[in-house]
Amino acid sequence: MLQAHVQNQQDWAHNFGLTNDEVNIIGKMFGVLVVQTEQNEIGYLSAFSGKLAGANHHSRFVPPLFDGVAAGGFLNAGMTELSRINDEISMLEAERLGTFETQIRELKVMRKAHSLTLQNQIFDQYHFLNQTGKQKSLREIFSDAGYKNPPAGAGECAAPKLLQYAFQQNMKPLAIAEFWWGQSPKSAFWKHREFYPSCREKCAPILAHMLSGMELEHSHIICD
Repeated sequence: MLQAHVQNQQDWAHNFGLTNDEVNIIGKMFGVLVVQTEQNEIGYLSAFSGKLAGANHHSRFVPPLFDGVAAGGFLNAGMTELSRINDEISMLEAERLGTFETQIRELKVMRKAHSLTLQNQIFDQYHFLNQTGKQKSLREIFSDAGYKNPPAGAGECAAPKLLQYAFQQNMKPLAIAEFWWGQSPKSAFWKHREFYPSCREKCAPILAHMLSGMELEHSHIICD
């Protein structure tokens, strides 16, 4: 049902690379979570990884844990400042004058510090629930798993979005599946319409917390 919706809907346009348009191709992982409501009704939730058609919100899909492209948010302001620093560095480097070397080094140190602060601000927006209502932050989850820092994009995959929404709405997860739609990135092997487990790098520590205490029928929720 979700694949039919993605293929036939007219509400948004996203270049999955399934036509002759070879520019800005972005294939996408989609997820479906079958749930049981408090009224014992059975239904399903759907989600996409990252952004779809440049946005975080679309009908028939659960919302993100954090909307980084929301107007007036700290992320937009932070990226604007980062672009300003990059432009200033590029302008000084184009002058090719030795007198600017110290200033360029200082700007690069400033850029690194600003990027790190911005990334940590993003991480701090993510807090994940499990079936008992216990909440853990993204940094806490990855620290407990032995990571120095979470990888960029952690928390933006389909499975965590689906489980978070289900727990927020007091729904019981019954079954989950994720499939790839579109062309695969050169660095990956995903095939159009094929089903895959969640990724180990970004999802394994998060799902270990979110699924803790639940009886799992299959062990291949996370890829090896």
